Amino acid sequence: MKERKGSNWCFWKDVEAEEAASGVERRVLAYCDELMCVENTFKKGAIGAMHHHPHTQITYVASGSFSFTIGDKTYVVKQGDTLLKQNDIVHGCECLEDGILVDFFTPMREDFVK
Repeated sequence: MKERKGSNWCFWKDVEAEEAASGVERRVLAYCDELMCVENTFKKGAIGAMHHHPHTQITYVASGSFSFTIGDKTYVVKQGDTLLKQNDIVHGCECLEDGILVDFFTPMREDFVK
C-alpha cells in the first residue's frame, strides 16, 4: 500500500478492503503525508468504537444512517451530512442503516498503512 502514497491516481477497484471492526470494511484511498482519504463501509448494527487520535478528521456520510457521538453530543446523521472531529476529541458511532462514511485525515494516518 505504501507504493500508493503520493500517487495522483487511486482507482477504487484496485484497493483491497480490510476488516476494521466487526461489520466494518476500510479502504485507504488516496493519501500523502499531509492528507488521507478513507472509505468505511458499515453494516447495520456495526460499531465504530469510541476513540480519539491526534489527527483532525472530517467525515462525509455518503449513504446510510448513523448515531454519532463527538465529545458529549450525539446526533443521528444521514447521507450528505458532514462531521468535524478536532484533534484528540473522543468520537464514535453506531450504524443504524447500512452505509458508507468517507473520512479525511490531516495529517495522514500512519497506523492505517502497512
